[in-house]
Amino acid sequence: MAKAKGNRIQVILECTEHKTSGMPGTSRYISTKNRKNTPDRIELKKYNAILKKYTVHKEIK
Repeated sequence: MAKAKGNRIQVILECTEHKTSGMPGTSRYISTKNRKNTPDRIELKKYNAILKKYTVHKEIK
């Protein structure tokens, strides 16, 4: 297993609107963040291909 370089870690972003829509499947993205600069969870607007629109994706644990 490789050691992490510095404070940058990988995080998984999951769509918040997709859960409540009732449609099957999930919309997830993998991104990186600097743990030192942003200790709290991040929220980004990303494209959801199933809903065919831009939605808010939140970091999951």
